[in-house]
Amino acid sequence: MGRRDKLDHYSLKAQKEGYPARSVYKLEEIQNKFKILKPGQKIIDVGAAPGSWTMYALKITQGKGLVVGADLKPLNLKKTYPNLFFMQGDVFKEETVNFLCEKGPFDVVLSDAAPSTTGNRLTDTSRSYDLVLEILNLADNILKPGGSAVFKIFQGEDSKLILDRMKLLFNDVKTFKPKSVRSESFETYFIGLNKK
Repeated sequence: MGRRDKLDHYSLKAQKEGYPARSVYKLEEIQNKFKILKPGQKIIDVGAAPGSWTMYALKITQGKGLVVGADLKPLNLKKTYPNLFFMQGDVFKEETVNFLCEKGPFDVVLSDAAPSTTGNRLTDTSRSYDLVLEILNLADNILKPGGSAVFKIFQGEDSKLILDRMKLLFNDVKTFKPKSVRSESFETYFIGLNKK
């Protein structure tokens, strides 16, 4: 098993390239395979902190369109971007959802969000399921027809229920585990393409 306190190849690469976390390479792999991000889009990153996915989305949009980051914690970005709007707060509160709806509708919903973990796999996968279901419901409200979404989930017995729900919302649903996911991790990504 790999150790999380030891900097691996992706952690060192993220430091060198100025990203706050190694998770950026998961999104990069998803982008290389599915091409969901494009310049000029409206993109929302739910659970954006520390900001690597937000930075990557900003890089792809090339200063056009809008990238909205939302998280309970602040972003850790070293510079400001004219097409970035960050909202610190609970994205599941009604007033926040209403506010996000005003910023949308969005072309892409990204979420690398994870629940607080306990170390108990059953508890952690259950919490992940609940979190992804909430974000999926949010995506249903703020995502344009034809839009795409990416959700991180801890694989467990409820994962199929999320996939089934996604199949009702999207014309194409994929499961993808990037190479940059740590070998001991049970996280994977569900990707919804072409919202109905």
